[in-house]
Amino acid sequence: MAQHSLSMACWDYDRTRPLIDGRVKPEGIDLRVEVMRPRQAFERMLATGEFDVCEMSFSNYVTLRAQPDCPLVALPVMLSKMFRHDCIYVRRDSGITKGGDLRGKRVGTMRYTSTALVFARGLLQHDFGIHARDLHWFVGGIDHGVAATRPEHTPDDVRITLLTKAQTLNDMLVNGEVDALITQDIPSSFLNRDPNIVRLFPDFKAVETEYYQRTGIFPAMHTVVIKAPAYREHPQIAQSIYDAFCRAKDIATHGLYDTDALHLTLPFLIDHVEEARRIFGDDYFSYGLEPNRRTIAALCQYVHEQNLSSRLVSPDELFAPVTGC
Repeated sequence: MAQHSLSMACWDYDRTRPLIDGRVKPEGIDLRVEVMRPRQAFERMLATGEFDVCEMSFSNYVTLRAQPDCPLVALPVMLSKMFRHDCIYVRRDSGITKGGDLRGKRVGTMRYTSTALVFARGLLQHDFGIHARDLHWFVGGIDHGVAATRPEHTPDDVRITLLTKAQTLNDMLVNGEVDALITQDIPSSFLNRDPNIVRLFPDFKAVETEYYQRTGIFPAMHTVVIKAPAYREHPQIAQSIYDAFCRAKDIATHGLYDTDALHLTLPFLIDHVEEARRIFGDDYFSYGLEPNRRTIAALCQYVHEQNLSSRLVSPDELFAPVTGC
């Protein structure tokens, strides 16, 4: 393969660090990696296509893929996976103790179209019968005020109130102006142990484990995309980059299971690894379409149900063809 020079933006995960520090190099590619928070990478890539390869919001990509001329091609690299039951916060005095109690309530969020919110609304709809239109949404900053704008593609029957820079969702939750928050960021009131701010699912690990065992869904938050022109000109780069991500992930996961010295500052790390294998299998953070098909199909369904895509996208049309991993 001829040597290609490509730029890439991603966050500093254990599973990307071998790519960042050069221990893993994609065959035939000089990959220049720029490390940045995912939201920053998403915004820059979506706004200007700044990078050749980029970590990307999975829901944003599905929305783009539904359009006639998508500017990106994804690889089946589920770079971030995370259940989202734990990101729903409520006031202890609100009377909200189970998912069904949210019906008709005031719910704050930072990013209505984020993958985390898509999956959270999906579980509310399919497990508790609550649709987006059944809630009054407040969109703004969690702990810092922002001038919010109405998210694209939201249907007219979804009630959304936009916050000003003078308002924060954390303060509104504490003051009782909203009943709940669904947020990727932990609100400061919870971090500071405000006794009246609690998770909707206090035993979220047990709830998420049951959810996975029942549905087979391990929510994938982020994928990896290549600019479509670069892929069309050199389609072989897809396999090379995919293989490199797989090798980097293997280095990260294999390094965790070591009783000589703990790889991470978690006292019960070995127990965590063994538990993950019991629940998810040996490849507990799998890449590839087939091991993640049920999750990806659910995401495509939720994006369409929530009117964030113009049509229902199939998992089979999302990714460049690759083998292995």
